[in-house]
Amino acid sequence: MADLQALKDTFIEIYGESAAPISAFHAPGRVNLIGEHTDYNGGYVFPAALTFGTTLLIRPRQDRVIGFASTNLALRKQISIDDLTYQEEDNWINYPKGIFAHLAKEGMPVTKGYDLLFHGEIPNGAGLSSSASIEVVTAYALETLEKYPIDTVKIALLAQKTENQFVGVNCGIMDQFAVANGKKDHAILLMCDTLEYRHVPFHSGSYKLVIGNTNKRRGLVDSAYNERRSQCEQAVTYLQKQFPSLTLLGQLNLDQFNEFKHLIPDETVRRRAQHVVEEIDRVLKSIEVLEQNDLEAFGQLMIGSHNSLRDLYEVTGVELDTMVEAALKVPGVLGARMTGAGFGGCTVSLVHEDSVQTFIDQVGKEYTEKTGLTPSFYVCDIGNGVEQIGEVL
Repeated sequence: MADLQALKDTFIEIYGESAAPISAFHAPGRVNLIGEHTDYNGGYVFPAALTFGTTLLIRPRQDRVIGFASTNLALRKQISIDDLTYQEEDNWINYPKGIFAHLAKEGMPVTKGYDLLFHGEIPNGAGLSSSASIEVVTAYALETLEKYPIDTVKIALLAQKTENQFVGVNCGIMDQFAVANGKKDHAILLMCDTLEYRHVPFHSGSYKLVIGNTNKRRGLVDSAYNERRSQCEQAVTYLQKQFPSLTLLGQLNLDQFNEFKHLIPDETVRRRAQHVVEEIDRVLKSIEVLEQNDLEAFGQLMIGSHNSLRDLYEVTGVELDTMVEAALKVPGVLGARMTGAGFGGCTVSLVHEDSVQTFIDQVGKEYTEKTGLTPSFYVCDIGNGVEQIGEVL
C-alpha cells in the first residue's frame, strides 16, 4: 500500500492547501486464477483481488472544476463538471472522467468539484487491470463523499459501462467485479452472465502467487478473440440438434458434451467447444479442492487449464508456453498457467515462498534465452476489494 504521508505532500504540492479534508481510497488489481475464455460462453470465472492497486487521494473544492493528476503519468488537467466528454488527448484521464459522467447518467450527479491524485502500483499493460482499478476507486470515492448508498456490484457495472460506452473498450464484467468485490484470502466464483457469485477461501499458506509478464506485445488478440467467439457460437448451433434450447456452451455439463460432441463435424470447432466445457468443469473442481485446502490438486488443475488453452483453444503462443514450461521445472511450483486473453500477457504460478527467488531467476533466464524478451515478475497476495483507507489530515 502507498505511503499516504508522501502522497499527501505530493497532493498539496500540486493543488495547494485547503481547509477541506483529503480522503484516501484504494482499489486493487486482479488476476484470474482459472477459467479462461469461459465468460462469454456463459461459464464461470475465478478471479481474485491483489494487495496492490490504485490509491486515490481526493478533496472537495468550492467550484465545479475537477482536477486530475497522477504520480505515474505526466498528464494533468482541470475540467469542468459541465463538460465531461471523451477526448482522445486526455488519455488515462478519460477513465475517471467517464465515471463522473456515468454517475450523473445513473441519477447520482456529483454536486461539486474535486481534486484527485491517483497513485498506481499496477504495472501498465501487465494485464492486471489498472483501468478497472482506476474506475472502481473513483466511483467508490465519489459515492462515499456525495453520501450515495454504496453497492459494490452496481459500482462494478457502472465501471464496465463507463469503459464500454465512454472509453469505447468492449470489456466484460470480470475485471471491475473482482476489483469492487474482492475479499482478503478469497477468490470469487463468478457467473458473468447473471453476476451470481460467492467468495471461496484461498488459503495459500506458505505459497505465493507469482505473476509473470511476458512483455510480448499482443497484436493478435482482437481478431483471434472474435474468431474463437464465433467458433463457440457455431458449436452451439450444431449441438442444438440434441439440445434445442441451448444458447451458450456453458449450459452443458461435461458428460452431456462428451456424449454429443460428435454432432460437431468441424474438428477445430469441436476442440474449441471441448476447451470451454472442460474449463468450466475445472473451475468447479477447483472450488471443491480449495474447500479441502488441497493446493496440490489446484496446481494440477492450473496446469490442465494451460494445456487446454495451448492445445484445444490455441491462444497461448511461444512466449506464454516457454514461461509456463520454465515455471514447472522449478522445485516448489505447484502449478502455472497463462491468464487473460492470451498471445502474450501474463502467466500466474503457485510457488512456495522459499522458491520465489529461484523461480524469478531461473524462469527469467530461460525465458530470455528462448525468446529474447525480458520478463517482469510480481509476487502477490490476495487482498480486499475497493475500500476507504482513511482521511489524510
